[in-house]
Amino acid sequence: MRLRLKADGRIVELRDGQECPVQPAIQNPPSDTSSLAVRDLRRRACLTQMEFAAKLGVPVETIRNWEQGKRAPRGPARALLAVIAHAPDTVFQALAKA
Repeated sequence: MRLRLKADGRIVELRDGQECPVQPAIQNPPSDTSSLAVRDLRRRACLTQMEFAAKLGVPVETIRNWEQGKRAPRGPARALLAVIAHAPDTVFQALAKA
């Protein structure tokens, strides 16, 4: 499965050169990446902070800072969290192969 994050925030799957909308895997995913949203994503994935950090390839301190509101995810991390909100299993599967 190949996914693409569109500029307007939509996530589409590429099938035979066509873009097909992807339905969210999580009911009512968080709309932003606030500290509660990051914690909620991690908990919905049933992962500890250390496991979540390892899957994303970031230091556990980064996850802690996001969840405590000391820092906010920016740029690629924010986009990755948005994709995780829609298709967590697919994202973690792709990251495991990288």
